Amino acid sequence: MPATGMWVEKYRPQKLSDIVNQTEIIGSLESLIKDPTDMPHLLFSGSAGVGKTTAAMCISNQILGEYAKEYTLELNASDERGIGMVREKVKKFSRFAGMADAPFKLIILDEADEMTNDAQTALRRIIEDTAQYCRFILIANNISKIIEPIQSRCAAFKFTTIPEEDVINRLAEIAKKEKLKADKKGLQAICEYSEGDMRHAINLLQATASIGDVTEEHVKASAGLTKTTDVDVVLKMALSGKITDAREKMIELIKVYGMSESDFLKYLNSAVFKSKHAKLSQILESIAKYDYRILVGANPEIQLSALLAELGSLEE
Repeated sequence: MPATGMWVEKYRPQKLSDIVNQTEIIGSLESLIKDPTDMPHLLFSGSAGVGKTTAAMCISNQILGEYAKEYTLELNASDERGIGMVREKVKKFSRFAGMADAPFKLIILDEADEMTNDAQTALRRIIEDTAQYCRFILIANNISKIIEPIQSRCAAFKFTTIPEEDVINRLAEIAKKEKLKADKKGLQAICEYSEGDMRHAINLLQATASIGDVTEEHVKASAGLTKTTDVDVVLKMALSGKITDAREKMIELIKVYGMSESDFLKYLNSAVFKSKHAKLSQILESIAKYDYRILVGANPEIQLSALLAELGSLEE
């Protein structure tokens, strides 16, 4: 692999016009920033890896130019969800203090939907008080978790999943610049696995390139897909009551082969449908329950072990 560094950053668009797909949104945003003084606060929503954060950074670069780094604050709200972050970082940065020849300061809050209600209420007041010299771009996967008073103060844009053809074209373009051999099946495999997430697709392309040419076989190996059939085995063991064996196999897939807990559940879900089990609905309900528990912060290994035990009890 000839290049070093993260390709997702190396090939991140610097201008709105370079963003893949999202044509209508990009057109609207370019119109909004023609006169920066009239630009409203913005709220970007949509699934992961479709260009929300990149669009926000492009706006910063295009409006603030040489002052972009100095006058842009980028925070991931999921790291610091509470009111302390709003008071200590956002409020401090948003104060008017000897601004140079720039229309405003820009605050980008990624994963803003993870902020607590108290933090969002405090943020609302700051948005109101600093409107003359500060603009906010809020980025969320789930817009319904943003309180209505904030939503009403922003122009909202819903980013859509990137079509397979656009993802493949972008991957082929990067492969060409990196002087990689990439066949169509390999790029399609990356696209299928990333499910419209361009960031994930580029990361997987780079991981595959570290193995060799971008072929379907190499993509599956780098993504851990060669072990997905073992998830079927885990399901059969659990349903037959062999909980200890199923748990050992599950831990091997995650700790030895690097399969993520979320991917394990995704493949387990697929395996259930393939099995055509008589208690299909009960099994799916169990998977969904433990998926949610892991999502909200419960220990993944404990939860997955409990899931396997619950599946074993279904046959009793």
